[in-house]
Amino acid sequence: MKVDAPLVVANLHEVPAVATQVEADAFDGLYTFEGPHDPFLALLLAAEHTSRVELMTAVAIALARNPMTVAQLAWDLNTASAGRAIIGLGSQIRPHIERRFSMPWSNPAARMREFVGAMRAIFECWDHGTPLRFDGEYYRHTLMTPFFTPEPQPCEPPRIFLAGVGPALTRAAGDAADGFFAHPFSTPDYLRSRTLPALAEGERGTRSDFEIAWPVMIATGNTDAEREAAEFATRGQIAFYASTPAYRPVLAHHDRGELQPEFNRLSKLGDWEPMIALVDDELLDLIAVRGTPQECGTELARRTVGLVDRVAINAPYVAAPSVWTDVLKEFRRRAEDIEATPLGDR
Repeated sequence: MKVDAPLVVANLHEVPAVATQVEADAFDGLYTFEGPHDPFLALLLAAEHTSRVELMTAVAIALARNPMTVAQLAWDLNTASAGRAIIGLGSQIRPHIERRFSMPWSNPAARMREFVGAMRAIFECWDHGTPLRFDGEYYRHTLMTPFFTPEPQPCEPPRIFLAGVGPALTRAAGDAADGFFAHPFSTPDYLRSRTLPALAEGERGTRSDFEIAWPVMIATGNTDAEREAAEFATRGQIAFYASTPAYRPVLAHHDRGELQPEFNRLSKLGDWEPMIALVDDELLDLIAVRGTPQECGTELARRTVGLVDRVAINAPYVAAPSVWTDVLKEFRRRAEDIEATPLGDR
């Protein structure tokens, strides 16, 4: 089972040291996300300072871009990293796409499925000289001249993962992608009962090489003060996700669906403190893992081993690299014990 680490830095100057440390600590992958910084630039720096770890956007917002621009970024990152790029894409939600990015919004699942198809057509054109003839409902790419065609890659084109929570986007991933990023706002039971069946409805979702990754929210630190600060930040992240109507199915699945309208109301008022207060200990423990690094490693293994193919540490705060190293060591130790235990005895 693969374990990935977050590339959370205050600025790009910190990327080389963090990326080098993550690889030295034996993580399998390194991921960025669409937040205060562009998700691709940091990975390019990481590619320059690593040689083994897979480099993932988890995720870049597809609907804020177009297939050609993302294909070009993906192609260059994959070339620079000698084939280690995984392009994770998400749709975001309508207010962000329309009001933050000033881009059109409609039918996100259909758009995402078509977005991946367009990227594959572009890759095929660049890699094999196939004429570019992608004519979809939302995207149309029919012009590619030699001046704009990059050199063929000595490796396979980058894999494309999609992210989702609800059934429509999850089925789109099973249809079109090479893998799936489960949302951090998920639980083991939700993944088993809702996510995995939806993925299995797609042609690709049942393939043996289709990877399911889950970035699990973790609140930890080396001291009580660090853990308290990490819990506060994690409660804030949960509150932010819970305010989004698209994520209500997770709350409803665990009989907490009545909270979502209140989260949403407070978010529209910009009233963040009461939102965070709504994330009680029960909800925090439902969505996130918390405790010492060793306790988190144990719980992370219990939640994920046998359920997904790769797990990632998701942390909306900056922590010392040693914290994640300790989580990883305990996770791997417990994962080995779980995998060695017969299914009936787990």
